[in-house]
Amino acid sequence: MDDDYDSQNFSGVAGLAALDEAVLEVQGLRTHFFTHGGVVKAVDGVDLRVRAGEIVGLVGESGSGKSITGFSVIGLIDAPGRVVGGSIRYLGEELVGAPETRLRQLRGKEIAMIFQDPMMTLNPVLRVDTQMVEAIHAHEKVSAAAALARARDALAMVGIPSPQERLQAYPHQLSGGMRQRVAIAIALLNHPKLIIADEPTTALDVTIQAQILYEVQRLCRETGTALVWITHDLAVVSGLADRIAVMYAGRIVESGATADVIRRPTHPYTRGLIDSIPTRATHGSLLRQIPGMTPSLLNLPQGCAFRPRCPHATEVCLAVPLPVELEPGRSVRCWHALA
Repeated sequence: MDDDYDSQNFSGVAGLAALDEAVLEVQGLRTHFFTHGGVVKAVDGVDLRVRAGEIVGLVGESGSGKSITGFSVIGLIDAPGRVVGGSIRYLGEELVGAPETRLRQLRGKEIAMIFQDPMMTLNPVLRVDTQMVEAIHAHEKVSAAAALARARDALAMVGIPSPQERLQAYPHQLSGGMRQRVAIAIALLNHPKLIIADEPTTALDVTIQAQILYEVQRLCRETGTALVWITHDLAVVSGLADRIAVMYAGRIVESGATADVIRRPTHPYTRGLIDSIPTRATHGSLLRQIPGMTPSLLNLPQGCAFRPRCPHATEVCLAVPLPVELEPGRSVRCWHALA
């Protein structure tokens, strides 16, 4: 690997050991969308396990199924989509088929989601303090003063200056980056045991992004909160996550400890993602690109979905590869896993 990756701060791996308890265990998850054009297999057999205090990075291109996996976990799949198979267990409790009343009890309290678009969280006609206090009172009986104090502390934690003033603002009075930080603060309000973060720092400048990543990582280490960080940015998760799961066309094609996946990728797609990241060594030269386009989930190629874009493809790739465990905690779905 390039020295840029060797010098990465793999603080997730080097940090405190995660507890053994599986907060989230996803097995064989299949989420399909039934459209006039056919069945879109957005998620097609995903396995994912996240322990208490652990951060898992879910990585892939747009359209790979990352966000739909997160929405499926928290029960936010609407028609024409639905979970058609598999299991989602939160602390041993099956969520597939759970009543909406139970999912509402869990959302925002024990399982929180941070969306890429903050306006999916914020109500444009309510002040920030009203929304944050309501988020607390929905799950806990505390005084208004205590709720406001907690809201103010949460805003300060995500780097919002003058948090008392921001509490009295409406969303339209805040910048896009400020709105996103408010949405992140709301997700942290009730100290959830599991957070699903869908590219929440994409719109933020690098300084604020680094601050939020540090605070989120500290939260997971100190409180045992499990975190699934959904992103297309390998550079972000390389310094944040304990483990990485790489998705392509609705399936996880490679997973393992962050340092292992970054330094020794075994799937050609993972290799291609890493090669497309600029480093000091590639300065002034063309970056390697993965040829072709992500396939339509309405019309996936026969066998391995990555086959038409893969330089190592052979006739055996016309059959769907099954996940192979290379070593404990390290798996790949490929007929020609790289050495």
